[in-house]
Amino acid sequence: MSKGVIYIMESVVPGLIKIGKTGTDQFESRMYNLERNGYNNVVGLKRKFAIEVEDFDEKENLLHSLFEKSRLQNSELFAVDVNLVIQLLTSFEGRQVFPKDETKEEVFRDAFANRKDAEDRAKIPEGEYYLEKKVSGIGIVKATMVVRDGKFILKKNSDCCPCDKLKYPADLKLAPKKNNKLLEDVVCNAPSTAAWVTGHAENGWKVWKTINGESIDIFRKQ
Repeated sequence: MSKGVIYIMESVVPGLIKIGKTGTDQFESRMYNLERNGYNNVVGLKRKFAIEVEDFDEKENLLHSLFEKSRLQNSELFAVDVNLVIQLLTSFEGRQVFPKDETKEEVFRDAFANRKDAEDRAKIPEGEYYLEKKVSGIGIVKATMVVRDGKFILKKNSDCCPCDKLKYPADLKLAPKKNNKLLEDVVCNAPSTAAWVTGHAENGWKVWKTINGESIDIFRKQ
C-alpha cells in the first residue's frame, strides 16, 4: 500500500479550496511552492489541514469524486465548505501532518463549530443593524453594520475605537480611520468581528441590534 499526504488549502476566493496529495517527504516543498506561486491561476493558497494515510491515491480520488459537482473544471479546486472536508479527513486513519499544534479531535471540534457558526450567520436577514455602547475612556460608540450576500459590512463613518493592533482582527487592523471613525466600508467575516469597533472583543450576537432594539441572537434561536 502506498503512503502519502492528502492536504486541503484555502484560497483568496471565499469558499474555494484545493484538495490535493503529495509524498510525505515532499509535503513542505509542495506547500512552499503552492503558497508562493498559486495553482491554476488561483493565488493566496494557505494550508489548512493535512494527513498522512495509506492508499493516498485512492483516498484523494474518493474525495474528488464526492465533491465532483463542486469541482472547478478539471482542476483540484472545489467550491465546498472547507470545514466539511476537514471533518471528513479527520475521520481517516493516519498521522496528522498539519496543523502540528492541535490533535485530530481538536481540529474536528473546531471544524464542527465553524460549520455551526456559518449556519447561524446565514440565518441573519439582510438589512441594517446597529451597535451603541458606552466604552470607558471613549464615550458612546455607535456603528452600523449591513448584512448583504452573506457579508457583514461595517459602514463608513462608524465609530472604531483604538485597540492594540496585535489584537485587532485582520478585517479592521488595516482599515483606514480618522478621529476614530472608519473612512470607508469594511467587510468583516462575522458579527463578532464587526463588534471590535468597541476596541475589544465582544459577542456580536448580543451587541448588534435590529431597528427595534432586539439583539441579532434572536435569529439563531429561531
